Amino acid sequence: MRVGVLGGTFDPVHVGHLWMAEAARDQLGLDRVLLIPASRPPHKTDRDTTNYGDRVAMLRLSIAGCPGLEVSEIERDESRPSYTAETLARLHAERPGDELWLILGGDSLRDLPTWRAPEEIVKLASLAVLPRPGIDPTDVSSLGARVVMLDGPELAISSTELRARLRVGRSVRYLVPDGARKWIERHHTYGREGNARG
Repeated sequence: MRVGVLGGTFDPVHVGHLWMAEAARDQLGLDRVLLIPASRPPHKTDRDTTNYGDRVAMLRLSIAGCPGLEVSEIERDESRPSYTAETLARLHAERPGDELWLILGGDSLRDLPTWRAPEEIVKLASLAVLPRPGIDPTDVSSLGARVVMLDGPELAISSTELRARLRVGRSVRYLVPDGARKWIERHHTYGREGNARG
């Protein structure tokens, strides 16, 4: 099987995440795309992330009815940080015949050489990259990476900005999938969002 892997904090999931997943699925002919929320992202130590269970629930609601998209809880272990190289190694060990494609935004591709074990990452997976506005991805050919650039609009949506909007009661309609947006409103996940229904 050809399997896409889209990891992230998904705090909250937004339409840019789903666009990347579907663009990779369709353009690369992937059988499925795993959306993998990080339990403890190593680069997010400066603030608490939203409860893992809430992020998984929002993600599941967001992809309901999307063929080929699945939520994987492979990084659920909250006792240690989640590293992409380790996750890809686990996926490869569980299904050694699968062809893995790591789906990244241009900003993540630029930062890839600074990640833990980038050489291991590019051995285990090919890279599918969706450009982001204002980002000129670093050439990662020195890592020996196979990189395919995805076609599609460059969506400049930031989970950090969405959380800020929600905290002051501003709308995230059309930026956050309806299932996740309704969850946020019902559970007051980010503060004052009960007022942000429009």
